[in-house]
Amino acid sequence: MTKLDEAFRMLDTFASCGADSFVVTKTELEWPGHKKKIWGRTYSTEELRQKLPAMVRTAALRHPMPLPDGETMMAGENLIMRPRGASVAFIQLDDLAPEKLDRVREAACIIHATSPGNYQAWIAVSGMSEGQGQFREFMRRVRDSVGQNDASASHATRVAGTENFKTKYAPEFPTVTILEAHPGRVMTPDQLTELGLVAPPKPLPAVPLKFTRRSESTSPEKRHWPSYDKALAGAPRSSDGPGPDRSRADYFWCMLAAQRGWSIEETAAELLKVSQKAQERARSGDDGYALVTAENAAADAMRSRREGRG
Repeated sequence: MTKLDEAFRMLDTFASCGADSFVVTKTELEWPGHKKKIWGRTYSTEELRQKLPAMVRTAALRHPMPLPDGETMMAGENLIMRPRGASVAFIQLDDLAPEKLDRVREAACIIHATSPGNYQAWIAVSGMSEGQGQFREFMRRVRDSVGQNDASASHATRVAGTENFKTKYAPEFPTVTILEAHPGRVMTPDQLTELGLVAPPKPLPAVPLKFTRRSESTSPEKRHWPSYDKALAGAPRSSDGPGPDRSRADYFWCMLAAQRGWSIEETAAELLKVSQKAQERARSGDDGYALVTAENAAADAMRSRREGRG
């Protein structure tokens, strides 16, 4: 099977499950803290079917890329797609360990490897829309049930048959490879529940009434954002390089913001202002990163608050 066959197989699988448009982006060679978008736009399924051969061909072309140390590296471009549907939503389970694949195999419409040992599974869910708060909560419950997956996954994936251009893989850049494809497999929320892939909803905590003085109120004028610099300084070291783990820093900062009373939407908007990683994700077309990070952090902040009261 050729690289283009693999790319069409991914496109056709998503389309068979209800995807009717795709956000497609290209990014240049990536290294820790660097992910630069070259271009991006939205295509209908038929438009992308016509454009895909040229996209795959040009993404593979090597050209010299400057590195932070002044050296250059020959690399192509990362080709990334994000499926969208009017009556279906897609749950992306990223960074899955091999033993986790069996948990989702009966539900996934596609399972692929973006690099050796790094797996993604996608589940198409009927009757939901990606932008709905109901779906975001449902997706969180599925991710909680599966466990040990990247909670900040942004609903976009590298196109099958193309190479994963990251400096850590040079000079043998791995090709994104489909392990399983199940065209037309669309799950209902009830089916996922029967498969044990939906964690119970988090119970709402009982909050006792508390009367405060006017000076103690948490009005918008009195709230203040946590220090992002401190969150970054306290983050563990990244596994991809010597710098801090920016995903952990973003998550911790969002949790502090939630504890201070900022809403999920407010926190996501502010994260885009203070976080270099959130900005890079947005420029590359992964516009769900900030919101997903804020949602997950807020859920954990609420859980910690409840457990603390308990």
